Amino acid sequence: MKKVVFITIGILTTLPIWAQEASKIKISGYLEAYYGYDFSKPAMHNRPGFVYSHNRHNEVTLNLGFIKATYEERNIRANMAFMAGTYPNVNLATEPGVLKNVFEANAGIKLSKKENIWLDAGIFASHIGFESAISKDCWALTRNIASENTPYYESGTRLSYSSADNRLTAVLLFLNGWQRIARPDGNNKPAGGLQVLYKPNDKITFNYSNYIGTEGVDAVFLKRFYHNFYVITRLNEKFGLTAGFDYATQQKAKGRAAKSQILSPVLITQVKLASRWAITTRIEYYKDKDGVFISTATANGFETIGYSLNVDYMPVSNAVIRLEGKCYNSKDNIFTNGINLVNNNKAITASIAISF
Repeated sequence: MKKVVFITIGILTTLPIWAQEASKIKISGYLEAYYGYDFSKPAMHNRPGFVYSHNRHNEVTLNLGFIKATYEERNIRANMAFMAGTYPNVNLATEPGVLKNVFEANAGIKLSKKENIWLDAGIFASHIGFESAISKDCWALTRNIASENTPYYESGTRLSYSSADNRLTAVLLFLNGWQRIARPDGNNKPAGGLQVLYKPNDKITFNYSNYIGTEGVDAVFLKRFYHNFYVITRLNEKFGLTAGFDYATQQKAKGRAAKSQILSPVLITQVKLASRWAITTRIEYYKDKDGVFISTATANGFETIGYSLNVDYMPVSNAVIRLEGKCYNSKDNIFTNGINLVNNNKAITASIAISF
């Protein structure tokens, strides 16, 4: 009797390890081009010195563009993004070498099997404020004064906890300094911060963030303590309100109790007229008499009120076209208009931003 032998040929459907890992990497990007016109017509094409984003006058240019890779597994994660634009040119001017073009670079490990507790290290977006460098994610086209003069980014380690329902987030940070990737020469004092974010429901968000650190070299360092409070609420599908308040102190001289004070309230409203249109208004006040963040060498220091109005059109969900008018009025003549010093500054800005 003949024996019949059956041979089965199959195709291995399991991907090799390298392909499995590659499938866990997500690539995304962002690009925002803008045109700004300052009615003071600055000869050097730069807006006032306390403006660090959308700071160029009378030219079409790139504010921020980046490519980002994200890797995430159950217990580990990593992010890497490289950028270009006028934003990094100004904000990262003091950083060495290629660090000027790093938007984000961090890696993390989950510390608990049951709780959402992570330890991350590297370069992150700042934990201070409700506005970021990504304009498309902000209600207003340009940043408020407090956002411009607090860190956009930070580097160090971050220990974070999120509740299972994502209502509560708490973050503890050890940092290299105030908006620094590389630690400043001569400064070896620790810096850090705390963030607590609470969402009691889907319509409202409460946040408190702070920063504690020292400015200057160790021999003459000044202690800085910064507080940031804000609440964001969506009263309904069409109307939103953001209210923020920043307060900071910094020693006037090492070893002395006297302190400089900085305060800045801001109020922003957003009205969605239709599915693709929105209008945002903003009023803000910033007082820095001793020039800790914004130096003027005038009697009252920097004491300025700002107003802005922008109209947004969103042709698709991942793109927005915006037009904003902004006005600053200061107590002293701190702005330049031609050869004259004046107490006000006006500008318009238009932009198109796309995320992918």
